[in-house]
Amino acid sequence: MEAFIQWWQHLPSQMNPIIFSVGSFAIRWYGTMYIVAFALTYFLVQYRITHDKLRYPRDFAADAIMWAIVGVILGGRLGYVFFYDFRMLIQDPIHIFLPFREGRFVGISGMSYHGGLIGVIIAWILFARKHQMHFFHVADLFAPAIPLGYTFGRIGNFINGELYGRVTEAAIGMYFPNAGDNLLRHPSQLYEAFFEGIFLFFVLWLLRKKTPFLGFLSGMYVFGYGFVRFFIEYFREPDAHLGFVFLQFSMGQMLCLGMMGVAIGMWMWGRRVEAKGS
Repeated sequence: MEAFIQWWQHLPSQMNPIIFSVGSFAIRWYGTMYIVAFALTYFLVQYRITHDKLRYPRDFAADAIMWAIVGVILGGRLGYVFFYDFRMLIQDPIHIFLPFREGRFVGISGMSYHGGLIGVIIAWILFARKHQMHFFHVADLFAPAIPLGYTFGRIGNFINGELYGRVTEAAIGMYFPNAGDNLLRHPSQLYEAFFEGIFLFFVLWLLRKKTPFLGFLSGMYVFGYGFVRFFIEYFREPDAHLGFVFLQFSMGQMLCLGMMGVAIGMWMWGRRVEAKGS
């Protein structure tokens, strides 16, 4: 048992975030996890369309995911800059989306989940207008599938050794080299992968055929994620340059409170749309 605990606690230092590299170009686990996440979401949505007998065009899921990818990248990056590193917008705006530094490919670092969510919502609103349907018809279709795909994004964070948790004395703690202090910390990325991913997926997947009104599933995803993430933030290390932004709440917690409020608004909006349609 002691040997297992030692292996567990030092696991982050044994993982290489790069799968393989050619010169300065590297294929990283984090980017690969994004690809896996989008692919898994696509197949789950296709399963819903086929087995739940939903009426959507043949290429609907693939087209919607392409729009979502653009929304995630633009929204996630801009969200990080606005929510967590606004000084970059002032000091170095040209490098926000550039993956090269001093002639080397380094990728785009710093992505915000909340910014990515906003980006996807905007992308799908435009996508829904293109197909002459309501936004909720797109969001409700994807909502039950998104959490399981999201799980892989957090595993990517774990392999990168980033977004680690707060200091702990519990045996579940791990040593994260990037923390630079050789202290045991909560593996908060794995907490998020399970609760924001697997747990939320099972809840929404079980509810996917029991939707009382339009927008229920998408609102449940937004509220559920915000609710779960709010409490996990108590185990996650706040961003060093921000700390606690209000009382003892981190920026992530403030954004999650906003998410829960938005979810309630989505439910009210969905009920209103249903009432007008009936």
